[in-house]
Amino acid sequence: MDIKDSRIDAGKAFDWGKTSEAYAKYRDIYPDEFYQKVADRGLCIKGQKVLDLGTGTGVLPRNMYKYGAEWVGTDISPEQIEQAKRLAEESGMNIAFQTVSAEKIDFPPESFDVLTACQCFWYFDHDKIAPEFHRILRKDGRLVILFMAWLPYEDEIAGNSEDLVRKFSPDWSGGGETKHPIHIPDAMYNFFEMEYHEEYDLMVPFTKESWHGRMFACRGVGASLSPEELAKWDIEHRQMLKDYPDKFEVKHYAAIAVLKKK
Repeated sequence: MDIKDSRIDAGKAFDWGKTSEAYAKYRDIYPDEFYQKVADRGLCIKGQKVLDLGTGTGVLPRNMYKYGAEWVGTDISPEQIEQAKRLAEESGMNIAFQTVSAEKIDFPPESFDVLTACQCFWYFDHDKIAPEFHRILRKDGRLVILFMAWLPYEDEIAGNSEDLVRKFSPDWSGGGETKHPIHIPDAMYNFFEMEYHEEYDLMVPFTKESWHGRMFACRGVGASLSPEELAKWDIEHRQMLKDYPDKFEVKHYAAIAVLKKK
């Protein structure tokens, strides 16, 4: 399913379905600290019902399942949801997954204690989702927005890999990250108030193969390049990685923003 958004990659179409298998294999990379930050806020824990929006392959609900919450995950990509269901079933996890965009969810009022959005919040139409998120959250409900990105200006491998993405996708807008709070559009503040935010550094371990897979699974590569372009990117990225050890860490930063229902 092609997605086009003038705010993203100058409107170039991308399809997460093209990367669903690689996404499932290579993008489940968040360190335990990433999830513990959420649980330490008393969120996504036993006794709560949580909706994970833009769930992808279900990375967040699967990794936080141990904290005891009841999870539902939604995503616009049927291929991503197929992978999420497979991975959850293989792990014996009872998670309900649905193929639906964030703008078209339709749950009864006050269905959830917590909503989560990990690596996906900027894709949403915030004017549409703000009142709907408010409606389906229970009293004192929370919206948790999560993000993690490599730091290309502080990490050589990340920087060189980004340069190669831009060689093939010049309008890719997914790079150039520096550590900063998650941007919350004004539309959200009509229905929510900021309760907490934090930004912190993380070192994430990779092998050459897992970093190559992680880069393939990004929007500017596997989700948008043609087969011919992908073949060229694959050769050049593997060649670039020959200059590095078989195992290494890439510097990232992570961010969390917790919004409370008004």
